[in-house]
Amino acid sequence: MKPNQIMKHLPHKTIERLSQYRRALLICLDSGKTHIYSHEIARIQHITAVQVRRDLMLIGYTGTLRKGYNVKELIDLIGQIIDATEGINVAIVGMGNLGRALINYFTGKRSHLSIVAGFDINPDKIGNTMSGVPCFGIDEMESVIKRLDIRIGIMTVPGDFAVEVADKLVRAGVKGILNYTPKPVNVPKDVYLEEYDMITSLEKVAFYVKMHEEEA
Repeated sequence: MKPNQIMKHLPHKTIERLSQYRRALLICLDSGKTHIYSHEIARIQHITAVQVRRDLMLIGYTGTLRKGYNVKELIDLIGQIIDATEGINVAIVGMGNLGRALINYFTGKRSHLSIVAGFDINPDKIGNTMSGVPCFGIDEMESVIKRLDIRIGIMTVPGDFAVEVADKLVRAGVKGILNYTPKPVNVPKDVYLEEYDMITSLEKVAFYVKMHEEEA
C-alpha cells in the first residue's frame, strides 16, 4: 500500500505517535544507532512495545528478530507518510512570548514545515523580523496568507481574541489550526483543528502526582 493510501486509514493518535517516534529515532541516528527494537522505542516514549509494533504494522513496516527496525528506513518511511511533498507554510498569530518561543524551538527542526509569517496588533512589532520571521498586522492576514500560500495557523493570542482570530484564519483560507489559547473555537469541517490547553496538561500531570503520593 502506498503512503498516501496508508494515511487515509491511520487513527489520529497513531499519527501523533509516529511523529514522536521520528523525533526519538532522529536522536538515535545522531548518536550512531542503526537499528532499534520496539521495546527500546516504547521505553523512550513511555508506552508499551505492543503499541509500537501495532503502529508500525499499520504503516506496513516490520523489523527482524535479530536486529529490530532499521532506524534510517523507519525515519524515511514516517516522513513519506507525515510530510507534505512540497512542504507547508505556517503562520503564528500572536507574536508574544509564546509565539516567539515556538518560532525559536521549531526553526530548523523540520524541512517540510516552515514558519514564514507572524501576525500581531502591537505597532512596535509590526514590520519587524523576529527570529527570521516577519511580523505583519492582523489586518494584513488575509492578503499575506494568500500571497505566501500559508495553510496552517498557530494561535497564541489571549483567549478573548481566539474566536475572532480563528474566523480570520478560516476566511483567509488556512486548512489547519493549532489553538494554544485557553478558549475552544469552532471551525468548518474542511479545516483540521488541534487544541492544546496547557492548564489541562498540567492538571493531568498534577493528578498523577497526587495519585502517586496517595499510594505512597
